[in-house]
Amino acid sequence: MRKLVNGLYGAAEWLAMAALCVIAILVFAQVMGRVVDSLLGLFGLPPFGFLVPSLAEIAGFLLVGASFMALAGSLRGGAQIRVTLGLAAMPEGMRRVAEVFVLLVGAALASFFFYYAAKLALDSHRFNELSYGIIAIPLWIPQAVMALGIGIFAVALLDDLFAALTGRSPSYLATEDGAAEEV
Repeated sequence: MRKLVNGLYGAAEWLAMAALCVIAILVFAQVMGRVVDSLLGLFGLPPFGFLVPSLAEIAGFLLVGASFMALAGSLRGGAQIRVTLGLAAMPEGMRRVAEVFVLLVGAALASFFFYYAAKLALDSHRFNELSYGIIAIPLWIPQAVMALGIGIFAVALLDDLFAALTGRSPSYLATEDGAAEEV
């Protein structure tokens, strides 16, 4: 089971990275098209007129996908911003209770968000909602990626909640402890 959920977290991180790479490639292509047009204009030639249609909209959808798909990996890697001042001042037993409470609330909120994000994607699919850009993109696609990312994040929170309840250290604390030892 551990191998399966770690594979899920890893796949989500790879998808987030791929979305960011696609954004970079599309923006680079658009910029290069403008550079070529400028160079052609310098030589008195007509511009080629290359452009990536709906670039801003597609990049926005990809950025949303990358952001949500990276949530679980950033939590497990200890890269999310957490306020630990209050926890650091607590005795160990109280800190563990507070950690479990926060993980429980976070998992509940993420699960709630997942349910309604998935419901939104299903409704968009059912009603065939499309974006308003030059390229009409079915809205259920970016919404489904968002729902999938928040669903994987909910699984990561539940995973850490189970670890905290069984007396093990949540993944993000293990990363913090390792980082503190390196310094």
